[in-house]
Amino acid sequence: MSKYSVIGKKVRRVDGTEKVTGSAKYTFDTVLPGQLYGKILRSPHPHAKILSIDTSKAEKLIGVKAVVTGKDTLGHKQGIWRRFPELCDEEILCRAKVRYIGDPVAAVAAIDEDTAEEALDLIDVEYEPLPAVYDPMDAIKEGAPQIHDGVELNINVNRHIEWGDVDEAFKKCDHIREDKFKCSSQAHVCMETHCANASFGYDGKLTVYTSTQSSYYIQALLAGMLGLREGDIRVIKPYTGGGFGSKFELDGAQFCASVLSMKICKPVKIIFTREEEFTASKRRTPMYYFVRLGAKKDGTLLAKEVRVITEGGAYTGMGATALYLTGFFSSFPYKYPNYRYDGYRVYTNTAPTSAMRGFGAPQSTFVGESQLDMMAEDLGIDPIEIRRKNGMTPNYVVPGQAFIQSCGLHQCLDEIEKHIKERGKLPPNHGMGIAAYGFMSGGIFNWFDTPYAFASALVRINIDGKVDLFTGACEIGQGSDTTLSMICAEELGIGLEDIRIHSGDTGICPVDLGSWGSRETLMNGNAVKMAAADAKRQLMEFAAAKMGVNIVYDMDIKDHWIHLVDRPERGVSYYDVVKAAIRGKDGETIIGRGHYTPHRKGMISPAYSFGLQAAEVEVDTETGKVKLVHVTTAHESGTVINPVGITGQLEGAIQMAGGFGFCEDQPIDEGKILNPSFADYKFIRSLDMPETKILEIDTYEPEGPFGAKEAGEGLTNPTAGAIANAIYKAVGVRITDLPITPEKVLRALKQKKKEK
Repeated sequence: MSKYSVIGKKVRRVDGTEKVTGSAKYTFDTVLPGQLYGKILRSPHPHAKILSIDTSKAEKLIGVKAVVTGKDTLGHKQGIWRRFPELCDEEILCRAKVRYIGDPVAAVAAIDEDTAEEALDLIDVEYEPLPAVYDPMDAIKEGAPQIHDGVELNINVNRHIEWGDVDEAFKKCDHIREDKFKCSSQAHVCMETHCANASFGYDGKLTVYTSTQSSYYIQALLAGMLGLREGDIRVIKPYTGGGFGSKFELDGAQFCASVLSMKICKPVKIIFTREEEFTASKRRTPMYYFVRLGAKKDGTLLAKEVRVITEGGAYTGMGATALYLTGFFSSFPYKYPNYRYDGYRVYTNTAPTSAMRGFGAPQSTFVGESQLDMMAEDLGIDPIEIRRKNGMTPNYVVPGQAFIQSCGLHQCLDEIEKHIKERGKLPPNHGMGIAAYGFMSGGIFNWFDTPYAFASALVRINIDGKVDLFTGACEIGQGSDTTLSMICAEELGIGLEDIRIHSGDTGICPVDLGSWGSRETLMNGNAVKMAAADAKRQLMEFAAAKMGVNIVYDMDIKDHWIHLVDRPERGVSYYDVVKAAIRGKDGETIIGRGHYTPHRKGMISPAYSFGLQAAEVEVDTETGKVKLVHVTTAHESGTVINPVGITGQLEGAIQMAGGFGFCEDQPIDEGKILNPSFADYKFIRSLDMPETKILEIDTYEPEGPFGAKEAGEGLTNPTAGAIANAIYKAVGVRITDLPITPEKVLRALKQKKKEK
C-alpha cells in the first residue's frame, strides 16, 4: 500500500462545483424576511471635530426606517489587540471627531439602496476642520497635529528586537552598507467587497451573515461593542470572495448593520461599494526603512540594524502586529549573529493600514533581498553563494524569537541555481533576479486575549459511515475546506467524498481564530487530525473486540478497511464497524474532538516555510516599462497536502506580489485616495501574468499534520525583491522605492546616462 491514500493527491476542491457553476451563495446573495438596506455616511474631512449631526430630514424621508449615529452606540472603542486596551482606538461610528476621509459618522436603513443613499444627503453634519498630517515623517515632528489625544509625536506603538552585540560586531566588519528604502501602500482588491446582513430578533439574539476571515473574532468584537453576550451572537460566514488580511477585523458593514437592526428588529444588509472598499477599508502599511548591513570579505554576515517608520493611518487595526513582524522577518531567512530592530508606527490622517497577505514580510523581504544583492556585488560574490553561506538550516534558533525545525532553503538554492543555468544567456534588456524568504505557519502570540484553544475541530461519524467535520476555520478562497477535509479523510482511512465539512459558523462550529498568518493548515489541520484520531480510536476499540484483538494500537484504517498493521489482509469493513459501534453505544453518535494551541515560550510560530524565487523581467529602455516574463519558485512547505491548492496559491501570490513590486499604489492628496476604482487602480491582469514554474522541495515538519506547514502567504514575500534585482541585472539601475513604476525606471536610466 502507498503511504497516503488522500494526502498528496490532485483532487477537485470540495467547494469547486458550486463556485464554477455560480450556485455558491455569498453574503451579497442572502435575503432575509423583511430585509432592509443600509448605507453609511462618511466624513469628507481628513481631520475634524463633529459639532452636531441633524438626522431629522433623513428620518422623515419615505422609506427610511432607521438612522443611527455614534450617540446610538455604547461609545466603546474597538480593536483586535484586546490584551492592550490602549490600542483599541476605533469607535467605527464617530461621536466627537473624525480622523480620515471616509470615517463613518452615521448610517441609514431603508426599503432599498436608492432611498438609503438619498437619505444620506439629508443628514446635516456640522464639522470644525482641524489641521491634518498625512506623511509619517511629518507626523512625528514637534508641533505636528495630534491625531489621538495623549499620543506624543503621533507614535501609535513601537517595537524593539535585539540580540548579540550589534555595535561591537559592526567594528569587526570588512564592509558596511547603509541604505534607505520605501514601500508603498496596496489595496486588497477582494472580488467581494466588505458586507454584512445583520438580523436582531425580539428574543435578544443577533445573527450576522458576513464575509469574514474569522467568524469568532467578529462574534467576540461585536459582543464587546454592542453590550451583548458572545452566546447571543451568531456569526455565519457564507462563501467568501477573498480576504487577504482585510476581513478579520470588525468593519463598518458588520457594526452599522447590527446597530441598525438592533434599533428596529429588522434585518439590515450593508454592501460596500467598490469606491468605499478602496477608500474606507484598511490597506497594506507603507513603510520607510533605514538599514545597515555589515559583512566579512568572504560574505559572512555579521550584523544588521533596521529602523522602520510606518504610516499607520487613523487607527491601530492590526498595525502593531505588522510593525513587529516586519522587524522579525527582516532577520529572515539568514543567520545574523547580531541584530537590532526598532520600529515605529505613526498615526496619520489617512485611511487606516493593517494586515495584508505577508503581514509585513513582503516589505522586509524586498528591502533585505535588494540590499543583500547590493552587498554581494560590493564584495564580488555570487548572489546565490552569499545566500548559501548565510542561509538558515534545520534546528537553527533565532535568539529569543524562533526555533526552526524543518528548513529546505539550501535545497531551494540548489534548484534555482540549476534553473538559472538552464535559462542560459538572456536577451538584451532582460534580467534574472532572485530573492529568498521564510514565513510562519500561524502566530503563537495571543494579542486577542482568547481563553479558547487556537484551533478546534469536531468529527461526527454517522451510521452510514459518512463524516461531518465541524471547524471554525474560514474558507476564503485559499482552499482550507478542501485541505482540512483531506486531513480528516486520511486520518480516518476513508475517502474525501465521505467528508462533509461545516465551517465558519459560530452557532455550530468550535472556535478557531481564523484565516490569517497562514495558520489553518498547521493549526486547524492539527486539531482536525486529533479529532479524527479520537473518533478513529473509538472505532478501533469495537473493531478490536470484533476481531478478538487486544492491542488497538496495532490496528489501522485504510481505504475503508480496519486491519492489523502487520497483517493487512486480516480486518473488517469500516462501514460494519461504524454500525456496530453506534449500536454498541446505545445509538450514541461517534464524536471525536481535537484542539491545538502551540506552546513555545518566546517563540513566534510553531513552524516556518522557506523558498527562493527567480524572476525574469524585460525592461523597455525607451519608456521604462517593466514586463514580468517568467517566475520560477523553489519552495518547501513540508508534506504537500493538496498539490492543486499550492499551484493556485503560488499563481495568486505572484499576481499580488508582482503588482506590489511594479504597479500597485494608492497615491494620496490631502488625505484623499486618488484612484478608488478598477479603472484607475493598476494591478496585474490575466494577460499580464508571466509564465510560472514550481520546484517542490521535499521536507517534513514535525509540528505539522502529516508533516505539513504553510504554503500561501510566504509565496507572496519574495517577488518584489526578485523583480528589483532582475531590473538591476537587466539595465543596471537600482530602485529602492516601491512600486517600481516606468517613471522611476526612466528617471534612473536618465540619471545613469548623465553619470557616465
